[in-house]
Amino acid sequence: WSPNTIGMRNIPFTKENKILIPTPGNNEPIDWFSVLFDDVLLEKICSYTNAYAWTVFELPTLTPQSRINKWVDLTVPELKTFIGVLLHMGTVRTNRLSDYWNKHRFFNFEAIREQMSRDRWLLIMRCLHFSKNAQVNVNEQNDNRLEKVDLLISTFNSVMSTVYYPGKELSIDESMMLWRGRLLFRQYIKNKKHKYGIKFYSLCEPDGLCIRFTIYSGKGGELSGVGHTNKVVMHLMRHRLGVGHSLYMDNYYNSVPLAATLLRESTYCTGTLRADRKYLPEEVKTAVLKKGETVARYAQGIAVAKWKDKRTVLYISTEFENEMAVSHNRYGQPRQKPLAIIHYNAEMSGVDRHDQLMAYYPAEHKSLRWYKKVFVHILQMGFINAFRLYKKSNPA
Repeated sequence: WSPNTIGMRNIPFTKENKILIPTPGNNEPIDWFSVLFDDVLLEKICSYTNAYAWTVFELPTLTPQSRINKWVDLTVPELKTFIGVLLHMGTVRTNRLSDYWNKHRFFNFEAIREQMSRDRWLLIMRCLHFSKNAQVNVNEQNDNRLEKVDLLISTFNSVMSTVYYPGKELSIDESMMLWRGRLLFRQYIKNKKHKYGIKFYSLCEPDGLCIRFTIYSGKGGELSGVGHTNKVVMHLMRHRLGVGHSLYMDNYYNSVPLAATLLRESTYCTGTLRADRKYLPEEVKTAVLKKGETVARYAQGIAVAKWKDKRTVLYISTEFENEMAVSHNRYGQPRQKPLAIIHYNAEMSGVDRHDQLMAYYPAEHKSLRWYKKVFVHILQMGFINAFRLYKKSNPA
């Protein structure tokens, strides 16, 4: 490690940020949503749902009064109606699902009643499936615990890669989908709004457009074990390495070895850093600074620095040297900050912004099984992405 800026690289961004397909339909948000959740995917969901529904008829506990006796095969147009009703439930919340069909003047959602009956909607929700009804035990170590939602994850990521290529700046962060039931890969993150739940790792643009995501399936999964965070980063950045992206991450992910790996793949990384990471320069780790002071060391194109503001911030960057620049706070007052921190604050909020938009109209329901709740969550992700793509195709 040296106090001189040794080996800092200039990596050009060689791709073009653009929409990769012709403008769909009338270029409305619903047209973009239909691209992300096309008829091919919906046909598969109908097929799996119908197959499961007919297996329910074989249950010995079935009675003549069971709602399932009214089952008729689900079609794509009807599934679209079901999804429309489901998403509309996020705009107007009630304590009970049945209240959406309540004719009392305090409720009286005529638009929902006209589109689908209560019994039919609840029956579709009961039978909804996204894979063959294999008896996968999500609480066993050896099973593919995400088999029930693999179709949804792979389709979302595949479609996004064919529809849109992102700009230079990207960020990776985790978010939680609330789940308090029994599930081996349920996680706990104390600083999240939903502290218990299923953990999503997402690659986003600064405006909140989700480019790619994965779900953490616990120990024994593809991304678990030693180097877990490195595996997550390389998985999410698949097919986007080697073109000069600037990747922003917090201290949960960043390390000197990961920065070196990304740099070899012509990808910048910038973000906060934990003081207990290996291979950090001692001069930076042990430095005692006064407010406004900074110290940095460089090695093989990597800068590790510390800056004292109200608290001490340790950070790493392969793109920015430890130079100071002027930024303005929310009151318009100028302040000196390291350039890396200014860019980190500006570009890191993509996942949080995506989660914020989803929280405005939550369509998830407490009583759903975990894989159905994941489906609703991914639907909402697609809804946000559809709106973002619509805005990008209509920049005025």
